[in-house]
Amino acid sequence: MVPIAKKRKSGEGTLRLRKDGRWEGRIVVGYNEKKLPVTKSVTAKTKTECADKLEKLKEQYGRSTGKIKADMPFGEWIDFWYQTYCKHTLRITTRGEYENRIYNHIIPEIGKIPLNKLSQSDLQQFYAREKTGGRKLYAETLGKGLSDRTIRAIHANTRTALQRAVQEGLIRINPAVGCKLPPKKAREMQVLTQNEILRFLHQAKEEGYYELFLLELGTGMRRGEILALKWSDLNFSTGELRIERQVYIIKAEVIISTPKTKASVRIVILPPSLVKILAEYKKSVDSDWMFPSPLDNSRPRNPSSVRKRLQLILERAGCKKVRFHDLRHTFATMALEHGMDIKTLSATIGHVSSATTLDIYSHITDTMQQQAAVRIDRKIGGTDAQMPTIKQEARKDTTPIEFTPYTPKIRKSGTGCVTMINDHLYEGRYTPTNAHGKRESHNIYAKTREECEEKLAEMILQVKAQIKAEKERLNAEHSA
Repeated sequence: MVPIAKKRKSGEGTLRLRKDGRWEGRIVVGYNEKKLPVTKSVTAKTKTECADKLEKLKEQYGRSTGKIKADMPFGEWIDFWYQTYCKHTLRITTRGEYENRIYNHIIPEIGKIPLNKLSQSDLQQFYAREKTGGRKLYAETLGKGLSDRTIRAIHANTRTALQRAVQEGLIRINPAVGCKLPPKKAREMQVLTQNEILRFLHQAKEEGYYELFLLELGTGMRRGEILALKWSDLNFSTGELRIERQVYIIKAEVIISTPKTKASVRIVILPPSLVKILAEYKKSVDSDWMFPSPLDNSRPRNPSSVRKRLQLILERAGCKKVRFHDLRHTFATMALEHGMDIKTLSATIGHVSSATTLDIYSHITDTMQQQAAVRIDRKIGGTDAQMPTIKQEARKDTTPIEFTPYTPKIRKSGTGCVTMINDHLYEGRYTPTNAHGKRESHNIYAKTREECEEKLAEMILQVKAQIKAEKERLNAEHSA
């Protein structure tokens, strides 16, 4: 008679005798994006040996009853939750955000509290501390506290991890439910005016970025999407441009991947004038990529460098500071103002649904709905109701279109370089050859470009003096 394995308790895994005579042990180590169980297994010649291997496997994945228990430190539980249930379902970029919140904020602050002792009060106090003094980087320029958006993201990770603990029977209720959080605020949308667009494109042409930003303002693509374009994606005869990949940065490396959602894979139709400009531009590009890296034409341009260049062009063109994503908003706003319907716009910019577009651009679409209601009233009711107009006061611009574009100066050798990090921070860098014949970088930071230039000049003098002194010392030792 073939022995039958006894029914084991939930979480202990299973043992069974295979047809080939070997024993197999199996445990569930997590769940995939479809919420189906992910399993790991071991095999052995005897049941005892297989049971021992199974216990080691459970320890490896944190499933042994000695590790996963109600009074374990919350830090260990949220690490187990992330590694087991969460990590494999996330995109690489999202993993970095989760890991920053879990390992740099949650675990250091509340990780030592036992899982079954963690209270809503503990969480509320934790969020308050993070709001006033939780920032780890750039605290001097951006302030000591974390943003409301980051606090809400930290809470979301904490709440989901605790909910899994409830499902596992480790705790009875989720203490994160009911916590008072900062209000959810949409990021402020900035839109370039018509005059700003003209000055911006004029300056972009001066700096070799005209085609990139013209295409962006004509399609509203995401930054990663436009930088991932290849010439093979564009049909010059029909004007069809296929968007099917994106680029992003992971630890200073440019990564190419598929878009985040199915809706992001799409085809947009370019106007003939834009196709003609791109055809002429193509003659000067020796690469499969539409916008290749200046340092390596076999790779797409770095998104970070484009972001920095955008800020520089805006500054030189006398435009307000906006994000790259605001160029997308500029396109969408102009499209709606000129009569494009919501469904077409949603498909063009790659939103999952028209509801998303309606929500983001409600300040325009609300007026469009009112206009539609008036048309119906006029047609059916025979009234002469007044047609509401789309408010464009925020986009009025009295500054002149004509301006002399800034011609970038070529810095002299030995004067270093200045780079805009963000709206509040500039970096000055000087990379000389030291007394030992090796290149070494020196950096300074400031809140304005002028202050950065001054600090950089002072640093260069100091570094040169240090290198000179070190060379003299080495020469003296050599002579001796």
